[in-house]
Amino acid sequence: MRLLETLGIDLPIIQAPMAGVSTPAMAAAVSNAGALGSIGVGATNADGARKMIAAVRERCKCPLHVNVFCHQPAESDPAVEAAWLDYLRPEFERVGAQPPTDLKEIYRSFLVDDAMLAALLADRPRVVSFHFGLPSTERIRALREAGIVLLASATNPDEARAGEKAGMHAIIAQGYEAGGHRGIFNPEVQDDCIGTFALTRMLVRQLNVPVIAAGGIMDGAGITAVLRLGAQAAQMGTAFVSCSESDADPGYRQVLASDAAQHTIITRAISGRPARCLSNRFTQLGMSVAPQKVPAYPISYDAAKRLHNAAKTAGEWGYGAQWAGQGAPLARAMPAAELVATLARELT
Repeated sequence: MRLLETLGIDLPIIQAPMAGVSTPAMAAAVSNAGALGSIGVGATNADGARKMIAAVRERCKCPLHVNVFCHQPAESDPAVEAAWLDYLRPEFERVGAQPPTDLKEIYRSFLVDDAMLAALLADRPRVVSFHFGLPSTERIRALREAGIVLLASATNPDEARAGEKAGMHAIIAQGYEAGGHRGIFNPEVQDDCIGTFALTRMLVRQLNVPVIAAGGIMDGAGITAVLRLGAQAAQMGTAFVSCSESDADPGYRQVLASDAAQHTIITRAISGRPARCLSNRFTQLGMSVAPQKVPAYPISYDAAKRLHNAAKTAGEWGYGAQWAGQGAPLARAMPAAELVATLARELT
């Protein structure tokens, strides 16, 4: 497959770059095993990204995939934020804490992060991918001229065509089954909620660049299925959350290994953007809340992280961002390299 040659890997497997969960140790283990290891740097700054890249390279000389967030910078609405904190107050008090007095934009978008661009151009990972949209033509040109392979997530054909036109080397078809944040470019428009199989097949027929399938793929049978549909690789996130190298906390791991993994829900309540999460106390909080009541991404995430940290201190794990796809019940706990080897065997 030409995509595998472009990425520099042997297996049609990409470990998803899950910010806050994937680690340099995981990425290195996956890449050393012949797949594409990934880190998400959307939740850190340029210095943090360079340290993560260096940590991978200390363990691995294979290709590395780095993901950045391309959301529109948040517009603060003090009234909405104050009302949201009032809504969450009983939950803070339940775990013996008080809500903060204000909220901040905790993540800087790659759209305006010159330092992150400079870091990527200096360190030159083999692959850089974009989630939530596309950066400017100038940033794309700079990365391409540095010899970096570019990928972009798409949740529908329009987004995919925009990515192809912008110069992406391949498009990640993110099906509605996928865990974590929907890559939808504009979260205020109606989401067509296209599943992985349908979206993959549509994009394979409509695009002139390779397609990577993502969403609900947990084993070799799932990988084989999307390859039969024309995808050239599968990106898998939830499958790696239970790996020993993952940064998932004990509560997250416990829920993912339980019958509760059969229940996931799309919610804005945690971060401010639609994301698929294991059903927990926070998702229940968001079920009756209108989208306009939730502060903008990632300002809303500031409140969620503070509540989760306070709750963990009190021994309550039900407020975490326990991102997981609909294939969560199929998760297997093992080291990342062992999982890649297992997936490779299941492909044959």
